[in-house]
Amino acid sequence: MVLLVSTMAFDIPGIIERYRQGFFLMADDDCSLGWYSSVQRTLIPLDERFRYPRSLQRVLNQNRFSEAVDWDFSAVVAGCANRDSTWISTDLQYLYHALHEAGYAHSFETWQDGQLAGGILGIVIGGLFIGESMFFNISEGSKVAMVKLVEHLRSQQFQLFDAQIMNPHLARFGAYTISDQDYQQQLQKAVLQPCLF
Repeated sequence: MVLLVSTMAFDIPGIIERYRQGFFLMADDDCSLGWYSSVQRTLIPLDERFRYPRSLQRVLNQNRFSEAVDWDFSAVVAGCANRDSTWISTDLQYLYHALHEAGYAHSFETWQDGQLAGGILGIVIGGLFIGESMFFNISEGSKVAMVKLVEHLRSQQFQLFDAQIMNPHLARFGAYTISDQDYQQQLQKAVLQPCLF
């Protein structure tokens, strides 16, 4: 990853424009926010390449979880940030809430017996969903959220699910990397699609 600029001079239109250009926000060790870019980008497939473990299919068949959009956005942001080591600083949490108020940031959640089981935090621009982070309170909660989110994005005809950085957890869902050049081509098409989250 490459740090492009570190600044706190943010405004909503400026933030969205940077995301439209393929950059993403992270907090450094000193909690200062910066825009980052990467030579490779990780995508979650929205076609037949999307997959998940057989054990998760058994959980899905049990219908233990229900899903919702933006029922408790604040709790999802807090859950994503609540780790021993996190890049979601207090300032970034504030910005996510501002983006949510402006209609760009959303949470896709799973619930079990009235308790928030897990969730995925993301930014939506046209037909692009940028997965910022995910968490769980109940085992399998975030995994079920991933499957149901992909189904939701497909139903709304989203073009791109950007997961930013590869990790072993994402790889289990068929995540793959592409060059920044290829990503830019797909990105510019996706943000122009009139999709509703």
